[in-house]
Amino acid sequence: FEFVLIQDDFVMIDDYAHHPKEIEALVHSLKDLFANKKISLVFQPHLFSRTRDFAEDFAKSLALVDEVLLMEIYPAREEPIPGVSSALIGEHLNNAHKQIYNKEELIKASETIDTDVLVTVGAGSISEIVEKIKELRN
Repeated sequence: FEFVLIQDDFVMIDDYAHHPKEIEALVHSLKDLFANKKISLVFQPHLFSRTRDFAEDFAKSLALVDEVLLMEIYPAREEPIPGVSSALIGEHLNNAHKQIYNKEELIKASETIDTDVLVTVGAGSISEIVEKIKELRN
């Protein structure tokens, strides 16, 4: 992962993880580095088929953080699959602090997210908003 912004009371990190096991490994590393800190994770699922096939596993790995902000699926080369959206992950997510955003909503919400560590995760267009969030938090 890459440190995007480091302040006295706030850290922002970006990571390319797009598989449940990668996210789980990332979260364990974050918990080691930032013990007793609130971790909020923004996740943009990559591909409809991967979301369909791993929705429960994504939910399990994401439930390890304090707050989950789901973005809409980045389809890449795929057409939408009926019934498959980020909400499918959210349905399996036991974390009480979860929300689904589109890009514009997330950028606006990022200004007021009360967290110690904000992590953006995904292999799609999420990278396009990292700098915008950094500018708002800096």
